[in-house]
Amino acid sequence: LQLFLSIQVHGQGGVKFQNWAKTYGSSPELYFQPTSVEEIREILDMARQRNKRVKVVGGAHSPSDIACTDDFMIQMGKMNRILKVDKEKQQVTVEGGIFLSDLNVELSKHGLALANLGAVSEVAAAGVIGTGTHNTGIRHGILPTQVAALTLLTAAGEMLECSEALNADVFQAARLHLGCLGVVLTVTFQCVPSFRLHEVAFPSTLTEVLDHLGDHLKRSEYFRFLWFPHSENVSVIYQDPTSKAGARAPCWFWDYAIGYYLLEFLLWITQGTRRDGAGFPRAAQLPAALTFVPSLVSWINRFFFWLLFRSRVENVNVSYKIFNYECRFKQHVQDWAIPIEKTKEALLELKAALENNPKLVAHYPVEVRFARGDDIWLSPCFRRDSCYVNIIMYRPYGKNVPRLNYWLAYEGIMKKHGGRPHWAKAHTCTRKDFETMYPAFAKFCAVREKLDPTGMFLNSYLEKVFY
Repeated sequence: LQLFLSIQVHGQGGVKFQNWAKTYGSSPELYFQPTSVEEIREILDMARQRNKRVKVVGGAHSPSDIACTDDFMIQMGKMNRILKVDKEKQQVTVEGGIFLSDLNVELSKHGLALANLGAVSEVAAAGVIGTGTHNTGIRHGILPTQVAALTLLTAAGEMLECSEALNADVFQAARLHLGCLGVVLTVTFQCVPSFRLHEVAFPSTLTEVLDHLGDHLKRSEYFRFLWFPHSENVSVIYQDPTSKAGARAPCWFWDYAIGYYLLEFLLWITQGTRRDGAGFPRAAQLPAALTFVPSLVSWINRFFFWLLFRSRVENVNVSYKIFNYECRFKQHVQDWAIPIEKTKEALLELKAALENNPKLVAHYPVEVRFARGDDIWLSPCFRRDSCYVNIIMYRPYGKNVPRLNYWLAYEGIMKKHGGRPHWAKAHTCTRKDFETMYPAFAKFCAVREKLDPTGMFLNSYLEKVFY
């Protein structure tokens, strides 16, 4: 079924939308892939006339229902051009639908790079800033801090040029926009000269890392660590600019045969057939599971640390190839930012919770990263240097896994220590929580209500945020 709006644009019916992890999905009434601003205006005009809501999507990597809708969906993949490269200012202006994986390659040709990237680059520029994508490095902010300007198309069809000098309030809101202010047409990123990174990974313990956290943060520009739950084992990762050449060739046997296929099989055989995972909205209705032998997961965590992470490993490559890594497993994820001074206390409390409650089973790793504070209204790092604590539960062979007890225990610890959830991830927070977490929440709401008074860009996820 196709409904033609004009000669220029049409919407397709019968499309099933799912996020990358296949944990959330929806069935939009009409699905659009516009190629111009004029087409997007037509879509918004029709949405107003028919009283429909609109959601804009890019790479669909958000592990929550933030992009889901049953009304109109706009996929921006055909608006993916690089519009301008300013070598003097070291800035690049791109259309909102361009994937960072494509942008990275093009920037490299011009001798430029983004100073920091998330783990995945198959994500759209507008989406990256929409949910506050981050990586690690206490001298570096979340990715929206690299945005120098953007262009926004509002629900009324008005185009706004936004920067610190133009429409400053809208700019402060739109640098982390949640997809609820309008359609981000273009983004201008502040870049740096291209650079190479030297990555070193080596084993340690949770006690050592937490007791000497300040030293690790000073020693490496992009420091993070992986903690293996149900153990003291930690893999420390340093990434630092270098002039060295060379790159470690991937080893299929260790990276795939062991690190992926064997791990997936071992995690699969720990699962049974009871449903778990309620409490997180709109999850795809997949067969859920009950862990038969919780101690087996603990053994797997220890075994794989011994197998893959007990030795020092080094790698050198261009920056984006070190920042990015292949995310092989479909998974459930939570990721909260806490004040950096709470890192040790919160992690030790999470460790104690796992040790004291046999119903709490945690796959490895817990990834711990760091980010500089900023002034973006809805940034989890708003006005404070932060530690992100990222927990996962893999879904071997697409199986849903029991995670509710772990999820709620983790959320309780994060809230206790002043945490703020990553906007792309599933969580149980409501407007009441966000009003407490974010001093500038009311300012963001005022801008949103001015730009979208009828709630055209809302969905069920965002209604819980704003109502």
